[in-house]
Amino acid sequence: MNKLQTIVAVFAVSVNTGAAAQEVTVRMGTEGYYPPFNYFDSAGQIKGFDIDIGNALCEKMKVKCEWVTTDWEGIIPALNANKFDTIVASMSITDERSKIVSFTEPYYFNPGQFVTAKDSGLKGAMPSDLTGKTIGTQSGTLEVKVLEQYFPESEIQLYPTLDDSLLDLETGRVDAVYASAFVLADWLATETGSCCNFVGQMFREKSNKGTGIAVRKDDEDLRIALNKALAEIMADGTYEEIRSRYFDFDIMSKPVLASELFK
Repeated sequence: MNKLQTIVAVFAVSVNTGAAAQEVTVRMGTEGYYPPFNYFDSAGQIKGFDIDIGNALCEKMKVKCEWVTTDWEGIIPALNANKFDTIVASMSITDERSKIVSFTEPYYFNPGQFVTAKDSGLKGAMPSDLTGKTIGTQSGTLEVKVLEQYFPESEIQLYPTLDDSLLDLETGRVDAVYASAFVLADWLATETGSCCNFVGQMFREKSNKGTGIAVRKDDEDLRIALNKALAEIMADGTYEEIRSRYFDFDIMSKPVLASELFK
């Protein structure tokens, strides 16, 4: 029996009989530079909403979570190279990604929004407002495709991490940053983020089908087990308790589509 079959067997035994089962480890891949979803605390420990969700799923499956961090750009190749078993890193579910990995059901919906310096003079975030402006965002993300499609008259500056783009926003090297509204809200609440504010409204791209956990294409048993565990934490209040630690609003609602906002 391979490890994934063991995981499913452990999950089934624990659910059906309540029996204690042998400990199996599931390696959870994440990034570590996307607060409040995944980040390193002052002691160098990986923390965040994604981490708490992953740990809750492992608890339901009666397995041990082992967290592995890697750069965002290489996270899917690392999964497929067996560096870890899942990606729990606020990854948007898209048709393009679904060609090379499989996803669980979504565990939240992640709208995008713009932030800019308070003294920028920008009053809106429509394509006409940002014509000729430089917009920063993290490379390898769905946000890049959104900017390329809807903001062709803006200069798009790509960064290896979102923190790098926000640093350039603080120092005036970019006019705006486009990223997850939830992540940006967390940053704006910090002393560093006091320089800036939101501009425009939240929206999502049609191809963004929510945020899910990725597994390798041949790991269907693990995907099924994760979906079962996800349904359990949604039903028993665990998910809501975790959500309330980080957000005082619903993160499962779907925001307006970019195609409707920018038509």
